Amino acid sequence: MLLTEPLVLLDAGLRGTLIALLLLLSAILWRDRPRLTVVRTGIALCLGLAVQVVAATPLFEAMVPRLWQAPLVAVSVANAVLFWVFVQALFDDDFVLRPLHATLWLAVAALSGLNCVVVAGSASILTPLFMGAQRGIPLLFAALSALAAARQWRTDLVEQRRRLRAFIVITGIAYTVALLAARLGSPHGRLLGPTATADVLILLLIIATVTVKMLKLGHLDLFPAPSHQALPASGQVDTLPVDAPLSPAPKPVEHDPVEDRLVAALQSLMQEERLYRSEDINLASLAARLQLPEYRVRRLINQRLGYRNFNAYINEFRLTEACTALKDPALQDLPVLSIALEAGFQSIGPFNRAFKAATGLTPTEFRKENIADS
Repeated sequence: MLLTEPLVLLDAGLRGTLIALLLLLSAILWRDRPRLTVVRTGIALCLGLAVQVVAATPLFEAMVPRLWQAPLVAVSVANAVLFWVFVQALFDDDFVLRPLHATLWLAVAALSGLNCVVVAGSASILTPLFMGAQRGIPLLFAALSALAAARQWRTDLVEQRRRLRAFIVITGIAYTVALLAARLGSPHGRLLGPTATADVLILLLIIATVTVKMLKLGHLDLFPAPSHQALPASGQVDTLPVDAPLSPAPKPVEHDPVEDRLVAALQSLMQEERLYRSEDINLASLAARLQLPEYRVRRLINQRLGYRNFNAYINEFRLTEACTALKDPALQDLPVLSIALEAGFQSIGPFNRAFKAATGLTPTEFRKENIADS
């Protein structure tokens, strides 16, 4: 049963408002940091959701031929992949888009378009398999999104940003699961009557909340500069100062002798005891050493030292030690891997990536240039 006339007007108004809000959010994202991967994936997700809003309109699903619906359905289902990519970029400042991400999006879109045009309604024995795969895709990528969020969430040191990120992930996953359940319980997988209006209303509330929170938070706190700032590639500066934040400087705070002592104790653990070398160093273990709650350690590193990401804070000490070792002629025969492991990196891959991002050179290139100049 399609919407009654009053619900048709309400549904149309909600969909128009939601599409306008998604376009506004895209414009805000593009204005603030157009080159960031998280911004570009966020814009792509907003535009994909706008397409989904149109594709899920009851009159559109009921009256438009499936051939015409296919591109919109393809984009709508592939939004699950976009959400997964967006969550990864949102929680990992060093996330890089790879061909795999585009391949997965294209594969899901192709499957969904094919199902819409050919498979849906056919008597083929493969129909349940293809349609089941399409229905399972949102659940799969919702689970992957949850894993990505859980893996990176605790390293974020900006409390407001952590809450916003958690809201985006939790509501996004909940909406995905609820939408799938609603479609599975509807004839031919279509949202009808009040269910369709409730769907667009819930999505509108989520997007409106995200937009308001983003405007309050500000783009500098939401989307910081990349985790690593270029280190000198030559011998002009001995090392990167371990107390120089890679992120923008912290906001001025009132002098607090208690927090000054805590910061001194924190820096002592890093500079004197070299706790950053520990393979299991994290916020929890660091808080335990300082006998403080995690939120206080998070606040110290963020507000007093200016870091937005815990890994950036730890890696700065590790990279400083590695740079010192690579510039030492007495250690020129020591393998790069040994230097990386000694500094606290667990393998050569993450070390090489962090080092290249910080200096613009590979460790070997850095060593050659600096030893040649010594």
